[in-house]
Amino acid sequence: MADITLKGNAISTIGDLPKMGSKAPSFTLTTVDLSHKSLSDYEGKNIIMNIFPSVDTGICAMSVREFNEKASGLENTVVLCISKDLPFAQARFCAAEGLDNVVMLSDFAKGNFGKDYKLNIANGPMADLHSRAIVIVNPKGIVTYTQQVPEIAEEPNYEAALKAI
Repeated sequence: MADITLKGNAISTIGDLPKMGSKAPSFTLTTVDLSHKSLSDYEGKNIIMNIFPSVDTGICAMSVREFNEKASGLENTVVLCISKDLPFAQARFCAAEGLDNVVMLSDFAKGNFGKDYKLNIANGPMADLHSRAIVIVNPKGIVTYTQQVPEIAEEPNYEAALKAI
């Protein structure tokens, strides 16, 4: 279990992110057009998983914008922005912001992604939402970088994540 904070108040996650060097757990998530995407759909690419509680909060929205901009020039790389937001909210956000270099994926239906990646918040006012985390997976499906952001109200370390590609 990871100890994190929400505006300085102690909370925790249900476990620890996948270990670097391990095979990334498979998943199936819902896209903004209500189709489904799995980890295997991105096989052969570098995958940046930008994981957060809700795109309707300032820091979460900022992380989507930052990765949309910073990762757009990376070859053979896809940015997956994953939350429990409804796909409609994710689509609305990307349309309003003009973002097209990220893939929005929702874990709303079953919540298995957050459980399998051990990043759901276990307690406090945001219990059961995703914590703020970054997971990078190489083209062979191996986890090469993780960051469990220690304070939910702070941005992830974009530069460290991008250097891991």
